[in-house]
Amino acid sequence: MVKTVQLDTTSKPLIEFINVSKSFADQLVLSNINFSVKSGEFLTLLGPSGCGKTTLLRLISGFEKPNTGEILFNGKSVVGISPHQRHVHTVFQSYALFPHMNVFENVAFGLRCQKVPKDEINERVDQALRLVKLETLAKRKATQLSGGQQQRVAIARAIVNKPLALLLDEPLSSLDYRLRKDMQIELIQLQRKLGITFIFVTHDQEEALSMSDRIVVMHEGHVEQIGTPREVYETPKNLTVAKFIGEVNIFDTEVIEVNQKTIKVNIDGYLHQLANTKNFQTGDKLHMIIRPEDMRAYRMDETEGQERMLIGKVNEVIYKGCTVDLIIQLNNGKIVSVEEYFNEDDDKLEYQLNETVILNWLPGWEVVLPYEA
Repeated sequence: MVKTVQLDTTSKPLIEFINVSKSFADQLVLSNINFSVKSGEFLTLLGPSGCGKTTLLRLISGFEKPNTGEILFNGKSVVGISPHQRHVHTVFQSYALFPHMNVFENVAFGLRCQKVPKDEINERVDQALRLVKLETLAKRKATQLSGGQQQRVAIARAIVNKPLALLLDEPLSSLDYRLRKDMQIELIQLQRKLGITFIFVTHDQEEALSMSDRIVVMHEGHVEQIGTPREVYETPKNLTVAKFIGEVNIFDTEVIEVNQKTIKVNIDGYLHQLANTKNFQTGDKLHMIIRPEDMRAYRMDETEGQERMLIGKVNEVIYKGCTVDLIIQLNNGKIVSVEEYFNEDDDKLEYQLNETVILNWLPGWEVVLPYEA
């Protein structure tokens, strides 16, 4: 799934958060939120349950008010502006369809409330249903639809009102795996056709990585990092982001020697030279992070010429079809994960439990971060 929409980075942001904080009673839910949303982008709010994602979405929609700070739409404050005046629409996890209405009437409901002329209602509803591929089910009751079809109706009901932004609060979480994958693709294609801003809430890292133009990674009411999927995955700014986005192997160590652009560290008895991207000094503690797919496992008879070696034994072999995951215990007791892909040169990837293996990785594929207790 590759997005190809070109965003206009020269225009003013569509939505801006300026020093926004939100509390419920004495509990601080969002703290000093500052970021902007570009017009026409697919932005994902990603983080664990309770991190403030849905509250942030409710602040955009107007269902909640910030305790401090400003929220701007096209440069104008909307704090105190009611939800129906904000020209944004929300697709909830439950879809919130009217069970006694058919598909057409569900989609037309908002337009009827606005007293839009009947002919225009018919035209706009028909167009919305064609976009979500439900034109043949217009007369079917909402209760007679599958989960994926109900989600499409909820989206059609939102886009028929021509919103500035479409807010989606974990709309795929109740779908089964296959349908969820299909709907991810459909949402991307729909957003591309419409050209409007989508703000998508999820706790699913894979979903965020595959769908988004940019990702806002949140944790305990704070924004930890904002960037493209590739940026937050390959260059996490801190340990929190690195641990939440995908799987990681974390090695704690300290700087033994500093050269002009490199540092030397000791990992499991071996010296490793790493790029000094954070201006580390001798004695500084740090985390060296390596993704499981960036590590390589070798049998003892395959290690000639290999460097940066770690030695361990295979604890688990997990077959996943196109990959094999290895859980390996190093000689120092540390547990690490390795993900190996099948290929023409090594199509078996057969490992035995308790087999001794050698591990290494390509230089530069590690991420080095300041130590966090």
